[in-house]
Amino acid sequence: MSEVAFTVYGVSQPAGSKTAGRSKSGKMFVRDSAKGSRQWKTQVAQAAGEAVNGGGLLDGALELSVIFTVPRPKSHYGVRGLRPSAPQHPTTRPDVTKLLRAVEDACTGVVWRDDAQVVAQHAYKVYGEPARADVEVRTAI
Repeated sequence: MSEVAFTVYGVSQPAGSKTAGRSKSGKMFVRDSAKGSRQWKTQVAQAAGEAVNGGGLLDGALELSVIFTVPRPKSHYGVRGLRPSAPQHPTTRPDVTKLLRAVEDACTGVVWRDDAQVVAQHAYKVYGEPARADVEVRTAI
């Protein structure tokens, strides 16, 4: 298997900054500061697992492409439909790199062994319906 493609429906959540610490029992931990990221990462991992379908982890250098489709805010619409002043691209938070980081984290151990294998990335945020992330992973050339 040299390519995996899948779609995850729902509003994409960013991976937050990582916080390291030590529990009261002395064990080390790393926690993601983004509140909604755990459930989103689970959804991504499940969709990725279904796409891989027991095919094993991809090996070698990989290229990752993700299109994050986000719904337009209601304020972009007027009585006659989309306002001329509505922006063409979503330029609000979360930023595309944090959205991409959540997908990378979720695919580790499901699609690839380590996200360090990803040597090229293409990420886009676009307006559309339904909210989703379209993910493609292929062997890098």
